Amino acid sequence: MRSIALTVIACAGCIFALAGSAEAQEHYFKGPKVCEECHEAEFKIWRKTDHYKTYKRLHKIPKAKKIAKAVGSKKKTKKNPVCTKCHYTMVGKKKPKAKSGTSCESCHGPASAWNEIHSDFGPHQEDAEPPEHKTKRLAASEAKGMIHSSMHYEIAENCMSCHGLARADISAKDLAALVAAKHPVEPDYELVEYSQGSIRHRYYPPDMSVNQEMTPAELARLYVMGMAAQLVSAAEAFGRSEDKAYRNLQQKRIDAAKKALGALKSVPEAAALAAEPSREAGLKLADVIQDKDLTGEVGSMLPNPKKYK
Repeated sequence: MRSIALTVIACAGCIFALAGSAEAQEHYFKGPKVCEECHEAEFKIWRKTDHYKTYKRLHKIPKAKKIAKAVGSKKKTKKNPVCTKCHYTMVGKKKPKAKSGTSCESCHGPASAWNEIHSDFGPHQEDAEPPEHKTKRLAASEAKGMIHSSMHYEIAENCMSCHGLARADISAKDLAALVAAKHPVEPDYELVEYSQGSIRHRYYPPDMSVNQEMTPAELARLYVMGMAAQLVSAAEAFGRSEDKAYRNLQQKRIDAAKKALGALKSVPEAAALAAEPSREAGLKLADVIQDKDLTGEVGSMLPNPKKYK
């Protein structure tokens, strides 16, 4: 059974599920260099992505400056508190500064709380760590707010919050202003298409040198979890805005997610989520399907690998 974090707080990079709101407020980003120490292969892939390149080019784009000004007095994207929530990794505790584009902690949670635990192999070398020690180490890291790569629904939440223009820590007024200012929107954003292309970084035993591809069954589950997170994200965003253009955007996301979930006739939790979208229902669906092969129901809906971003 997957653990379900009950407290959701807004952080400088994305929305993270963390245990204990008082403690969570102390969490902050340490920056991607901390991750590079152990995850060199993943770091190299990240440096080739748009997530990385954003840091050096976004603030130079005239349209970006115009959009930034529409949601605050600061037209410099690296200093505009609305822009920094999605486009940068804000490093530091007291006065965080943009040190990179969207990076590791944007998806996996602010590392100040869990990096030391995550990197503690005890008296063992990493490649000789006993399974029981690894299990305890990862569990302790997750308890401190780390979103492990196996927690697909939680990662999808972070993706959807930014790519769906639906962050809970950005006001409804500012979100509507972003749409009005022609901020790029992705109502057709889909998790498999965007996660299994240029940003894919799946290095697992037994061969840590291979960036592994998902099996059809894994892709089907990821697709469903992405649609579940999309529905919850869009429904919440729709409900807290009165702006017509913004609501139309979120309605498109809602309709696409419900259509996908409607194909899961064998999973009643999918229908329950579609009827009453909530984070708890999304996590329950993710838990139920974690070992199921759903290719027969949603396989035809998966994107062509040639279209991976």
